[in-house]
Amino acid sequence: MDKCFFILYTIIVSLIYSISLPILFFLSKKKEKYKKSIPARFFLKNNPPLTPNGVWFHSCSFGEARAIYPILKKLPNNILRLTTTTETGFRAISKIVPNESRYLPFEPLLFKWIKPQKVLVVVEAEFWYLLYVLAKKRGAKTLLINARISDNSFHKYYRVRWLYKTIFKYIDEVYAQSKIDEERLAKLGAKNITTIGNIKLANIPSATKKLSKPKALLICAGSTHEGEEKLILDAFIKFKEIEPRSKLVIVPRHPERFNKVSSIVKDIAQEYHYSYHNYSDNEAFNSDIVVANVLGELINIYAISDIVILGGAFFPIGGHNASEPAQFGCKIISGVHYFNQRDIFSTIEGIAIIKKEELSKTLIEHKKIKPSKIVNRTDINTILKSIKKEL
Repeated sequence: MDKCFFILYTIIVSLIYSISLPILFFLSKKKEKYKKSIPARFFLKNNPPLTPNGVWFHSCSFGEARAIYPILKKLPNNILRLTTTTETGFRAISKIVPNESRYLPFEPLLFKWIKPQKVLVVVEAEFWYLLYVLAKKRGAKTLLINARISDNSFHKYYRVRWLYKTIFKYIDEVYAQSKIDEERLAKLGAKNITTIGNIKLANIPSATKKLSKPKALLICAGSTHEGEEKLILDAFIKFKEIEPRSKLVIVPRHPERFNKVSSIVKDIAQEYHYSYHNYSDNEAFNSDIVVANVLGELINIYAISDIVILGGAFFPIGGHNASEPAQFGCKIISGVHYFNQRDIFSTIEGIAIIKKEELSKTLIEHKKIKPSKIVNRTDINTILKSIKKEL
């Protein structure tokens, strides 16, 4: 049965790959954010195989790549092999081992690309069947760490649980974020599950430089998504009537939205006679509204913020890591859609979780919100012990 499924799956993904090639080629030429990732992932341009016999970590996004830093720092650099699927993720892994950082090729290309490794460690919810099968067949011990299954995803996955049961046959150990995740993973066929919490709490990124705090109440809208900037700006307009000296910093989640958000802010600023500027032009917070149109500064801005409106949860997106602002004791306001971050949220006291319609009122009544506090962290030693057994 497994052999038949392996052949059928390979044929299907190969056909999908072949049909998609013209579209992929077009996107790689027209979309700036895909100019490196698509040629690397789908055409293997400047994307040679990893050196054999190492410990291979695969993460998708910037946040996941950053989350494994504490584990990577505990292992010798010469054995590390890193892959990702996004451009922001690639920037993050390249800082660790530039010579052994790659984009993960699309599945049919893995047959000739994957070399034998001692361990494959995959982060969160990357369920690529051929990735696990080929790595396992070529000698790697396979681990899925920081594993989670969101409320929305579980119902979709459960309908095709036969597929995930097949995938989990090739995953030796699973490290879950929460007991709910453990139960869901087990229902999908996972074995050898250990719940250790979210690894993002193992070593929360600290500020990389000290910024100058304005002599005014500073609100940071962190990791915002489409629609959230308008919501936050509307609330800030009402708040500014009460706190006229207050300032707002907006940090969009995705770099490709920087220009759009700057345009939205410009229109609002002109209408209400606010001062504004882009952080890339001026690192001071002397305008009413600042758009942080750069990468890597969010943690530094959190460090000087009084209130953080955490993006990604006012619409059904899943939320973002609240531990980063919580380490500084910021007052945190979040939407109700934080389903991808529930384990982290459960370890933090003081987060005001509200419906989007309540944002203006909550911001105006910010004095009622308690400063946030992290009450529990995660131990990554169990994962390290498993990896080191293979070295």
